[in-house]
Amino acid sequence: MCLHVSKQFNSMSLSNHYCELLKHCRDTKKIHCHIIKAFRNPEIFLLNNLVSAYAKFDRITYARRVFDQMPQRNLYSWNTLLSSYSKLACLPEMERVFHAMPTRDMVSWNSLISAYAGRGFLLQSVKAYNLMLYNGPFNLNRIALSTMLILASKQGCVHLGLQVHGHVVKFGFQSYVFVGSPLVDMYSKTGLVFCARQAFDEMPEKNVVMYNTLIAGLMRCSRIEDSRQLFYDMQEKDSISWTAMIAGFTQNGLDREAIDLFREMRLENLEMDQYTFGSVLTACGGVMALQEGKQVHAYIIRTDYQDNIFVGSALVDMYCKCKSIKSAETVFRKMNCKNVVSWTAMLVGYGQNGYSEEAVKIFCDMQNNGIEPDDFTLGSVISSCANLASLEEGAQFHCRALVSGLISFITVSNALVTLYGKCGSIEDSHRLFSEMSYVDEVSWTALVSGYAQFGKANETLRLFESMLAHGFKPDKVTFIGVLSACSRAGLVQKGNQIFESMIKEHRIIPIEDHYTCMIDLFSRAGRLEEARKFINKMPFSPDAIGWASLLSSCRFHRNMEIGKWAAESLLKLEPHNTASYILLSSIYAAKGKWEEVANLRKGMRDKGLRKEPGCSWIKYKNQVHIFSADDQSNPFSDQIYSELEKLNYKMVQEGYVPDMNSVLHDVDDSEKIKMLNHHSEKLAIAFGLIFIPPGLPIRVVKNLRVCGDCHNATKYISKITQREILVRDAARFHLFKDGRCSCGDFW
Repeated sequence: MCLHVSKQFNSMSLSNHYCELLKHCRDTKKIHCHIIKAFRNPEIFLLNNLVSAYAKFDRITYARRVFDQMPQRNLYSWNTLLSSYSKLACLPEMERVFHAMPTRDMVSWNSLISAYAGRGFLLQSVKAYNLMLYNGPFNLNRIALSTMLILASKQGCVHLGLQVHGHVVKFGFQSYVFVGSPLVDMYSKTGLVFCARQAFDEMPEKNVVMYNTLIAGLMRCSRIEDSRQLFYDMQEKDSISWTAMIAGFTQNGLDREAIDLFREMRLENLEMDQYTFGSVLTACGGVMALQEGKQVHAYIIRTDYQDNIFVGSALVDMYCKCKSIKSAETVFRKMNCKNVVSWTAMLVGYGQNGYSEEAVKIFCDMQNNGIEPDDFTLGSVISSCANLASLEEGAQFHCRALVSGLISFITVSNALVTLYGKCGSIEDSHRLFSEMSYVDEVSWTALVSGYAQFGKANETLRLFESMLAHGFKPDKVTFIGVLSACSRAGLVQKGNQIFESMIKEHRIIPIEDHYTCMIDLFSRAGRLEEARKFINKMPFSPDAIGWASLLSSCRFHRNMEIGKWAAESLLKLEPHNTASYILLSSIYAAKGKWEEVANLRKGMRDKGLRKEPGCSWIKYKNQVHIFSADDQSNPFSDQIYSELEKLNYKMVQEGYVPDMNSVLHDVDDSEKIKMLNHHSEKLAIAFGLIFIPPGLPIRVVKNLRVCGDCHNATKYISKITQREILVRDAARFHLFKDGRCSCGDFW
């Protein structure tokens, strides 16, 4: 008898030993072999542990084989296999096991409901939940209730949440904190903040998790003061509480408050995590608080988060938004590990700071490092191509979007609509827009802006009306596009109506860009006195672009009085801006007042100011050819100048007369003509005529606005050569075809 007990005891001890090994050792098959050798008939609890171990290390086939060979099974055996399929999301097998079970308990139902909920299968989860209640409410437990509440929260299904809340009350679970937190979260995320607060107040016991949940919920709903009060009412706050508040302030645009709260958190000596640092760095970037951002960076260096990929990406983003691109590059280079978020942060930073070429280059580097772009990355690099007016590279990324399937993301499609619009391929832009399965306000605005920049005012206005008819709300950017289209077409009355409707009907407060468009609207139409009255009624003084626009129109219409006022105002605003000197010089030169021109030039020299040199560039065989006035550096200069001589002869025969007013030097007419003939855009166009095959448009980009003489000359060139010539200057696109320009000579 004693021997039998001893053997039984040893057998149980050995079983327990193997159970412990199965929990901690990954080599389940090896332990299984030892179990087969050690036991003729292993206990059921040991076999259950073996099934669980195989499933734990993703060996579900072996787990099922052990289960099928068990001489007898209990409910725990079935639940072990069921939960294994549930965790691995093997839904068909899980369903078969569930329906084959001789009996079920709350663990069985929890496994089934959790599996459906984990995959976001709302209908199946609700069906399983209701079936559980039908089979006996005694199976209902806090895990099932919290699972359904979390599912309702994620799916935004308030009706399901209300149903589950009713069960919480009916079956007496309202005092469970484990249920209370997801209940509060569900109401917060479905926008029922009052219900969230009521559920919170009715809980007899509250822990820090519930406080944190409500604080976060009040912040996604912008209830700043309520969340602030709740935060300061907390008896005990943990790091999550502080981080939730900092993140909430940041998400609601209260960046300064977020930075101040971070300082308070530091004084409390609380532990910070990647989310704390990420939120405060976002806040620093939001208000361009470079010094505070550097202080946070210094603090991060003293923590364990210096090499954290999430924090590193946030640092890159912060420095980029603070326009400290060199610091961003340094952080990026030092990152030991980079993911798509890190690369995208650097790429977007380059684009936002005007380094579009670097943005395209880093995209290529990212691919060479084996990182696949997401929709945001691809959309960002396409935007950089748009800024460069690089249609060829942009088209390559379009192909990439089609092959990868990322074209289905609206972020990518919108970027492509913008790209083709900014590159002058407005038909391609419209075609792509029409092919999109889903469009939003950004899509419409991109197309409207493309037509506006192309000078197609009537089409722009028709699109704008269509946008409104389809129920889309225009934003500030949309109105900038529409107003600029009215300005470039001289539609003063229509522009006035749209400006008034923006304020009164759409409740949009005008910003500087809208006022600049209106100044441009009056100025281009020659209504300079109206422009002056409009400026005097503005709530703030125009920016440099507004004054320059007025001054440019004064030069065109030769209004010295208002031009002088605009020039003086521009000089006060930006003393080192050469535009005021150049444009005022043009007015004096047109009137033959060369002494005043000389005085202005002397003033520029005394202040060490130099006019930005005009340059034009054209792309051929993936190489950019840049030209400046009288440029002789191109290896094909002899051919280019020869081509220009031939063109000039034919242009004169067609009736071309050089515009001497475009020359700001007191020299004889022959010298003026020579200077006009060698402007940068004419050199680039001649290069294109020589090397771009017939039938393809010649695309030229210029850093300044096209002068009157070059604009007129290019019309003649397009007629003589029967070529389409697309010139993108600093203000807009000009499509020259058959002796006419798309701008209607109004630019």
